[in-house]
Amino acid sequence: QVQLVESGGGLVQTGDSLRLSCAVSGRTFSEYAVGWFRQAPGKEREFAAVISRGGSIIDYGDGVKGRFTISRDNTKNTVYLQMNNLKPDDTAVYSCGASALSGVFRSAGRVDYWGKGTLVTVSS
Repeated sequence: QVQLVESGGGLVQTGDSLRLSCAVSGRTFSEYAVGWFRQAPGKEREFAAVISRGGSIIDYGDGVKGRFTISRDNTKNTVYLQMNNLKPDDTAVYSCGASALSGVFRSAGRVDYWGKGTLVTVSS
């Protein structure tokens, strides 16, 4: 079993930055690719970013490309999502998910384990 716990969400203003963390425990962290997804009120879940097991492959959703950066520290069993130049449209619950499959993924269907999420609110 794998547990994921997100942290770092909060209320910020347009243009501000936040760094989210996803702490992973329970199994060998380096065996899992980890992705971030977000879900705004009344909208479907959206892919934000993903990083492969070793960190060499990264992919971003169109809505965050150029503003968000995903990284991982395999010594701390943690994946980070640095979010810069935040906009009101970025307001959502951000959740991380781990997949044991190789490579990277954009589909939530590839996720084996989910965290509960952290709320990010961007005011205008």
